[in-house]
Amino acid sequence: MMFNALLAPFNDPLFHLPLVTGLLLAGVLPVIGTVLMLRDEWLAALGLAHLAAAGALLGHAVGLPGLIGATLGALGGGVYKTAAQARGNVAYGMMILCGWSATLLIAANSALGEQLAHALAEGQLYFAGAGELTATLLLLIVVFWTLPHLMPHLLRSRFFPRCEHANALPAWQWHFGFDLLAAASLAVATVTLGLMSAFALALIPAWIAFQHAPSWRWTLIGAAGGGVLSYLIAFATALHFDQPFGPVLVAVLIAAALLFKFHRD
Repeated sequence: MMFNALLAPFNDPLFHLPLVTGLLLAGVLPVIGTVLMLRDEWLAALGLAHLAAAGALLGHAVGLPGLIGATLGALGGGVYKTAAQARGNVAYGMMILCGWSATLLIAANSALGEQLAHALAEGQLYFAGAGELTATLLLLIVVFWTLPHLMPHLLRSRFFPRCEHANALPAWQWHFGFDLLAAASLAVATVTLGLMSAFALALIPAWIAFQHAPSWRWTLIGAAGGGVLSYLIAFATALHFDQPFGPVLVAVLIAAALLFKFHRD
């Protein structure tokens, strides 16, 4: 009986569009997070999400759709990182501070700013529509078209860092390409799922997969599968108990991390 009640939200046509949109993001974000963790730049997920939130608010303030503002904000961070030749989590820590400051200042000085800032932090998945689904589908096409081409270069850069310099390879091209890919992914996810939900989906499934997967291929598969499974559990639980989706998703992901941690120990 309880199981049937949890499955009931999946049969409601009202939630089909948000369900599919979030499900696609839950599959792609952990893959992006896995590469960020490989590069020791896992804080990028939070830094870019903060810039996306600030960009979305600024977009609303000047009359632009939130998706466009969020994407421009996150892409701006990716462009700056490459132009400044910044590496590691320090650059993303600065993005967090810049995004946090800008978000609160814009919220305090624009109509409906506080409500929008709260919505971006908590997530608006239940209100996802055709725009969010279209952006997500375009994101998936770009990710699965470009990431297989970037992946060999990113792996070589991580494990054989001197190879690029010794062979005079244009390493900035693939680093810049992935930075933009990560920025676009976090922008769409932040507007759709919420700031902390996007960060948690990029971080926790990747972290779990890194601890348990026997190979790089299985790390990518395990991260994507863990993200999708956690999302489905959170979606059903949140709707069944009438709870906000973002905090429930983060709680489910934290529970999964603790479960795998204790199981490993």
